[in-house]
Amino acid sequence: MNVGERTTGIRIVPYDEQWENEFLLLQQVLSNSLGELVICIEHVGSTSVKGLAAKPIIDLDLVINANDEFEKVSLKLQDLGYLYEGNLGIEGREAFARKDEFVPWGGDQTHWLEHHLYVCTKDSAELHRHLTFRNYLREHPEVASSYEHLKISLAKKSTRSEYTEAKGEFIKGILELFFFK
Repeated sequence: MNVGERTTGIRIVPYDEQWENEFLLLQQVLSNSLGELVICIEHVGSTSVKGLAAKPIIDLDLVINANDEFEKVSLKLQDLGYLYEGNLGIEGREAFARKDEFVPWGGDQTHWLEHHLYVCTKDSAELHRHLTFRNYLREHPEVASSYEHLKISLAKKSTRSEYTEAKGEFIKGILELFFFK
């Protein structure tokens, strides 16, 4: 059941416990393939906050030590079926798309939930923003609830760009509580 209306093309659904399980499975496959090239793999975005309605898309940040390791990581990800997309206009975050719904390929034809994969260095400001916002929502359920209501309202009436912009303003307001300006 969708919480947001599909007339805008933005689909918000109630929180699903399966999101965490899917992340853990993706994390395991990626960790097994990338090994010591990756420091950690973080579940970020709305699906990482228990109880929060979201677009059913997992966001993952692969954290590496330094930019000089990126090429090796990128080649391994391409072997798993990911396509490098560049930073998509956001410094400190390199994006990867999937060639098909079976990516990451593992030989068993697993149909994975839609997900966005990013590679960030451990000192990336974008990684720090992702983690700070995620952790704040996890620690402040009343703020997470406000964020959820905003997303549902926007999904019912906004274009995708309006939705993204309004969410961005909300996120910016939270991050300004810390030190991001």
